[in-house]
Amino acid sequence: MTAERASDLREDHVSWLVPAAVALALAVWLIATYNRLVGLRNRVREAWSGIDVQLTRRAELVPNLVDTVEAYRIHERATLEAVTAARSRIVQAPGPAEAGRADDALEGALQRLFAVAEAYPDLKASASFLALQAELTTLEEDISFARRYYNAVVKQLNTAVQRIPTVLVAGPLGFAAAEYFKAEADARVAPRTEFGR
Repeated sequence: MTAERASDLREDHVSWLVPAAVALALAVWLIATYNRLVGLRNRVREAWSGIDVQLTRRAELVPNLVDTVEAYRIHERATLEAVTAARSRIVQAPGPAEAGRADDALEGALQRLFAVAEAYPDLKASASFLALQAELTTLEEDISFARRYYNAVVKQLNTAVQRIPTVLVAGPLGFAAAEYFKAEADARVAPRTEFGR
């Protein structure tokens, strides 16, 4: 074999080796990116499941609370109806945005309910009412923790999906930004309860 022929063979070997190495590196990056996005998407789903469980627990507690308050013959029907309606909206909420709005409405209605209960010393001293109120307080803390965790995981996913170069492949691979679980602007204002008798 001549030296010229050997040199041509080496050049041919090197000429396909560089594109093959680039293609391999791109494939490895694509697989790693896909797996990372799948992991983040699954963490978002898991975090939402945690919020959903807590919201369901609170929604299941509301009928007992309403029954306890009704047993004391409180005549604030509008407050009790608002709590019941808000509970129904949480149970039926299909996603984070809708659940957030329904949760805000339930929180406001429950605040009004507890304000009404303040006017009835026998109710405030009731063991059933106190137990339900303590359980609701614990649930509120659990929901708050679940919200923070969910929103942190959503931030991780959204950041990953929106950063270059991942943004170039996230959409075609079926990944999109997730919704945050947040309160509506009017939910940050304490409700006013008037006792017009």
